Amino acid sequence: MILIQVIGAFIAVIAVAVMFGVPKKFLIYSGLVGAVGWLVFLLLKNAGCSTIFSMFFATQLVALISHSFARIFKTPVTLFLIAGILPLVPGVGMYQIVYNLITNNNSLAGFYFSETIQIAGMIALAIFIMDSIFRIAQKN
Repeated sequence: MILIQVIGAFIAVIAVAVMFGVPKKFLIYSGLVGAVGWLVFLLLKNAGCSTIFSMFFATQLVALISHSFARIFKTPVTLFLIAGILPLVPGVGMYQIVYNLITNNNSLAGFYFSETIQIAGMIALAIFIMDSIFRIAQKN
């Protein structure tokens, strides 16, 4: 089951990268970034880690690989990062918020809202930390 999800993430990231105009020679690398990030998230989640913890470390890895590819290929990091982060974006949580608001289940909507905000915050924090590490390393 994990393999199918990772392959799906790989294909989805490539499709988004095409829509964003990523050059053809970097499409596979963008897909690889997203697939690895999703794999790490699934492995951590299956190991019993919380969703928020798993998301944080998966996003850090996505940012690390994106920065590494950007240095290797001498391209902007956003070429890999924006498409590669796609599988980790909490779309299901946003759907659950709206669904529970429509069905008048406000307490569950509040739970999903809180969790989605925390996940989005962890994604932003992980990217910020990795960007900061690379900026500090680049100055030295």
